Order: sequence, then C-alpha cells, then structure tokens
Amino acid sequence: MQRLSERYCEKSYEVIVVGGGMAGLCAALSSARHGAKTALIHARPMLGGNASSEIRIHISGADQSLRQSQYAESGLVYELMLANKAVNDNFSYSIWDMTLFDAAQKEKNLEVFYNTVMYDCEMDKNTIKSIMCVQETTEMRIKFSAPLFVDSTGNGTLGYYAGAEYRQGSESKYETGEPHAPERSNNERMGNTVLMKAVNTGHPVKYVAPSFAKKLTEHQLRYRMHAANQKIDSSMAPDPEEWLRLSGTSCKGVDYGYWWLELMGDGEDIITDFETIRDDLLAYAYGLWDHIKNDGDHGAENYALEWVGILPGMRESRRLMGDYVLSESDILEHRIFDDAVVYGGWCIDLHAPHGLLDFDVLPSDCQHFNGVYTVPYRSYYSKNIDNLFMAGRDISTTKLGLASTRILGCCAIGGQAVGTAAALCTKYGIKTPRELAPHIRELQQIILKDDGFLPGFRNEDEADFALKASFSASSFTNGGEPIKVIDGISRRLDGDEHGWVSDGISENGEVLTMSLPKAEVISQLRITFDSNFSYPIRVTMAKNRQVQQRIGVPAELVKDYDVILLRDGKEVAKKEIRGNFQRLNVIDFDPTECDTAEFRFHSTNGADKITVFEVRAY
Repeated sequence: MQRLSERYCEKSYEVIVVGGGMAGLCAALSSARHGAKTALIHARPMLGGNASSEIRIHISGADQSLRQSQYAESGLVYELMLANKAVNDNFSYSIWDMTLFDAAQKEKNLEVFYNTVMYDCEMDKNTIKSIMCVQETTEMRIKFSAPLFVDSTGNGTLGYYAGAEYRQGSESKYETGEPHAPERSNNERMGNTVLMKAVNTGHPVKYVAPSFAKKLTEHQLRYRMHAANQKIDSSMAPDPEEWLRLSGTSCKGVDYGYWWLELMGDGEDIITDFETIRDDLLAYAYGLWDHIKNDGDHGAENYALEWVGILPGMRESRRLMGDYVLSESDILEHRIFDDAVVYGGWCIDLHAPHGLLDFDVLPSDCQHFNGVYTVPYRSYYSKNIDNLFMAGRDISTTKLGLASTRILGCCAIGGQAVGTAAALCTKYGIKTPRELAPHIRELQQIILKDDGFLPGFRNEDEADFALKASFSASSFTNGGEPIKVIDGISRRLDGDEHGWVSDGISENGEVLTMSLPKAEVISQLRITFDSNFSYPIRVTMAKNRQVQQRIGVPAELVKDYDVILLRDGKEVAKKEIRGNFQRLNVIDFDPTECDTAEFRFHSTNGADKITVFEVRAY
C-alpha cells in the first residue's frame, strides 16, 4: 500500500499563477513567453474560467459589443480567439477549451496543474513563501514555492489566505465621491449566474420539471425577456431598446442565455454561500424553463432544453487592495495614468443586488460613456503583501470601478500585463511588484510590442530598428501611406488608418519595403495586420452574437507572404509564411546583417487590399 507521504512533492518556479480563467491564463502565457519559469495552478479541468465550456460567458470588452469597435482588446486574448476562429466556426465550446489547452501546452516555460486546489499558504511576515495544494485526480499534495505569485482566483483567495487587505460590497459616496455610489456603504454584491441553452427541434417537445424547480410567474418576469414571441411594451421603460438589451436576450428568443438568472444569496459572504446559491440558481433555472414551456404561450413548443450550467459564474466577491484603488470617477473622467498598463471601455454595469429576486427593477443599470479609460499598474499588486500580483476581477477597485473592469476582455489584458510585469521582475531580480515602478515605461512598451493597446501611448522602443527606417510600397491609398507603419499606433483609430493600405492587390502581389539607414543585424521582424475589429470573433451561445460574425478568419488578414532580407541588393535570408490567420506575426531569423527588408504579399483571407498597421525590426 502506498503511504500518504509518498503522494507529496515540492516544486519551485519563478512565477506562480493561481487561477486559470482568462486573466490567469494570459498572465501565465505572458510570463512564460518572456522567459520566467511559470506554473499555473487551476482548480478546474479546463482553462478559461467564466469563458470556458463549464460556464460559457462570451468575451466582451471595451468595444461595448461593437458600439466602439476600434477599442476591441488585442494582444493575447485576441490571439487565442483568432486561433479558435480558424478551427471553430460552429461555436463549439469543446473546441474553444482545446484551443486554450493547446496554447498552454505550447509554452516551454509553462507548466499547468489542472484539478489542483490551493488550500493554504506559508508566509514569512508579509511575503508569501509557498502555497499548499492538492491535485484531486492524482491525490498528490504539492507544495509550490516562488519569489512571485499572481492571484487570479477571482475571489482573491490567495490574497485572503495571505492576509491581504480587501473590500467587499459598496463604498459610500462620502468615502469615494463617486457620482453613483450609495449614500451609505453596504454589503450588496452582484450575484452569481448559470446560463442555459435550448434548441428548436422542429417538432413539439414536452417538458416535465424536476421536483426541486421553483415556480416563477409572468408578473415576476415582466422585466426579463424570456420568450420567442415576447413583444416590447414601450410603457414599461423609457427606452425600449435599452430595456430589451438589459433584459438579457436581444435576439428575442428562448435559445440562449438568461444571464439575469442571478442570485447574491442571503448571507454576509457570497463565497461561503456559493453552494446554496448554486442550488437555488438551478431550482430557478429549471423553474424558468417550466414556466416558458408550460405556463402560457412563449413560442417554445418546439424547443428542448439542451444544456444548463452546473457551475455558476461569479461577478463579484473580494477586491484586493493595491497602492491605487480605481474608482468610477477615474472611469467617467477617462483618466490616462502615467503608469497605465491596461485600458477599459465597458459601461459601469451594476446589476440588481438580489438578481432575479429583484422582480420590480431592471436586471442591470449601465452608466454608458464613449471612449476608454486606463488602469494603473498600482491597481495590480497588493498593498500589504509584498510579492503578490492580482489579475482579473479581484484587482484594486471600488465596487463601481469593478462594475466596468470585471468584464472578461479587460480581465484578460490585465492578466497579460501582470504576466509581463512578473517576468520583468524576474529578469531584473526585483523581489516585489512595487519595486518595478522605475521600469514602467519598459513594461508599457513591451505591452505595445506584444500587440497590446494603451490609449495615449505609442511605440517608442529604442531597440526597434524600424523606427529609423524609410518605407515604400508598390501602391498605396490616400491616408494609407507606407510610412504610417511606424507612426506608433497599431490599429485604425478615430478615422486614421495608422497603417499602410495598398491600392488593391495586383497580379504579382503587393510589396512593402523597409530601408534601414545602415546595415543592422536583424533577428526578428514583427508585423501587425488588419483583422477588422468591426466583426466579432468570440465563441458564444448567443444567436444574435453569432450572426454578427463571418465564416472563417477575418478576410482582411494577410494569408500568404514572403519576407526577404537583403544586403546591398542581394538576398541574404528569406522566410515564406503560408496560411496565416493571426493579426500579429513574429518572424524569427538567424542573426542576419541586412539593410533592407521586403514584404511580398501574395494573398489575403478574402479582402481585396493589403493593410499593415505596424512593422518592427529587432
């Protein structure tokens, strides 16, 4: 018989990320890509958290569901969505799971521990020394040690175990000065949600509710769209379109969603109430379906219930306090912080505190605004635990700040920024996130280099040879001159192309030429293509979100091209790229001395012109 002591091991890394949702995954990938030996500890069998097949929340962000598409998140989260789009036009969450799994598998500096639950941590004063975990599938107890930790658990669990300062509920208006804060502080939290999916079978389907289902009435659901044939009553709200959107299913169908199946629970701690809330959510979910199917005509005679989430998605619990607490005022004033590492643009999206049970109010109250704001680096590390980063919805914000930053796109790019910061700390031997402050400009430039976006910031990387080069092209359009590939902004913004746009594609293709002022040794070229943010590419169950998308990868992406390095007019190196489906392409060469680089573009994925937003050379 194997003894308990034999199912114990100790492992050490340079960076340990706890929690494998979109924030944690992006943090781990970025840390590993930038050279840090990284571990990702994840309690679930698949990555993605709220975006995984277990919960199925689609990734929204600063584009506000296409209201301002120019601000869509790029970087790692967009790379993952493009990789998924290349193989998954049928919106399969299983394929999305495998896309994330594959991305983690590819990183040589990253080791992922699935089904691994953290249950304690070891401290040395204000420093986390190690965490204790158990991998449920193998019964292995593992002690993980590292100089730096990232809490991307959502609940701030690692920070809680470590004694980090945190907040729950709402601050008062008198404390924060936020325009929409309550007069008095309270412990109301946005609730947990289970999603559900039904399919139209084309023939009548009966439904018998389970014994635990809780009944709902049409009067209770009057502010929540829930029928295929439901009509808007303009007397019910001053803005019918907004009411329709807030009611949770603007596709006017019963085949997806009901994010308003949301409960906060009755206790003081939404975390300890999780299991009870889950049971109640399932009772209301099946009770809702019973109402739709069996209580009146909801246009659902031919619909069958296909899937109900068993793991609720959480919106709000603990917020770990950092050196800066982002507020609603920062968001509405569009603050551009000197140490900005992330941006956001989702509305101040505050849900009814008791969710579904707030029958007399709309399920959500959004304070809309145009444009974006930034989040400072100081909101991504703990105020009092020296070696703890945060990423995801547990970052340092007020309740109203969280109402915007909690959205998945913002969480993901926050994770990428934190992972990059942790790797920089490792590079320089820096022991605490706070001490990285003198390197903030370098961090910001790496974020931009990795296809991130920071409003108010441009590429100013002194190591980029392209910034000193001249550019020419076989053709271009007015406003899309070739020199714009080094204007420092790598996306179409406020009517400016910020890139080279060819005048069609000739029979022989199109050529963009970079001429250096003198010969340099080049090891890497980075090129950013147009992918047209006006069309979403996210995996989603929502039919109205699915029909916004096009089949295949974005047509505007360049598909086939060659990159040729020349010295004194002679070819010295060449790479052929075929079948590209990514926005950012990184082309590595053996170190080669050259004075010219030619990009010879043969085809796109369907568009009739070539668009290149940025070229970099290292």
